[in-house]
Amino acid sequence: MAIEIAVGIDIGGTNTVLGVVDREGNVIEEGAIRTTDFPVVEDFVKALSGVINDLSGKGDYNLRGIGIGAPNGNFHKGTIELAPNLEWKGIIPLAGMVEKSMGIPVFLTNDANAAALGEMMFGGATGMKDFIVLTLGTGLGSGIVVNGEVIYGHTGFAGEYGHIIMFPGGRDCGCGRQGCLETYVSATGIVRTVQWLLGEMRDESRLREIHTRDLTSRIIADAATNNDPIALEAFDYTAEILAYAIVNAIVVTSPEAIFLFGGLSNAGSLLFDPVRKYVDEFIQPVFKGTTSILPSGIPENNAAVLGSAALAWKEYSK
Repeated sequence: MAIEIAVGIDIGGTNTVLGVVDREGNVIEEGAIRTTDFPVVEDFVKALSGVINDLSGKGDYNLRGIGIGAPNGNFHKGTIELAPNLEWKGIIPLAGMVEKSMGIPVFLTNDANAAALGEMMFGGATGMKDFIVLTLGTGLGSGIVVNGEVIYGHTGFAGEYGHIIMFPGGRDCGCGRQGCLETYVSATGIVRTVQWLLGEMRDESRLREIHTRDLTSRIIADAATNNDPIALEAFDYTAEILAYAIVNAIVVTSPEAIFLFGGLSNAGSLLFDPVRKYVDEFIQPVFKGTTSILPSGIPENNAAVLGSAALAWKEYSK
């Protein structure tokens, strides 16, 4: 009997990765193409379709749907809209283009929403109907699930929690505004915090020996593990801001859990312990102890593909 499969696709500014995923979340075939090799989107769709056919033809498979996670992805319209890190400019009706090429239902959303769907179907949120996933990478992405459904809003772009303004007139953000959450809570945000603390604190620190352009969140985490005072202060400062943002989210959607995924969250207890402490300190009493702060239950190496495939499975199941 043929195995029912979905294909999950994650489109990045440099690379696009694909995976054949069964209903249990097993990635049974994998492939990739370089996004940057195809400045013309029609050529990209042709190449992508070829890889999908190759992967889905490697076994006795029954392809049920295709899910795509993409920057600035609009679920309602199946479009990528004004994505700054892609060569295709304007509004790209990618889901429709791939569906026309493949003759299979295609669904598209942004990468953080895909991560939330992956968490719900294959990860730590299995069985949950109300939760939030925060992806702490170069920026801060978010997927918000209420009553078992991802929140898209009437525009398709709801849930951009990384761009709530935490500090009016604060740090410049790539979105063109100032003080957004992701400029403080992200891998790049903690680097900016360390750069600031190096000028504010007099403590000895190995981070002073590293040129600011070479600083990374991993280097900062390693320094904090070795009790570097500036690195520890940077994590505490970051955790406090994240906790305020989490508390604000809790009073809006009352999630069962908030999952921290990728990048900065890989620092483990350096981030989770102070975040939990501050959430417990700041939270309104009626919500105290109602929301768990958890690491993602999805393996990071397969997260993007699993999330996109989960989108296809969810929509196909409807």
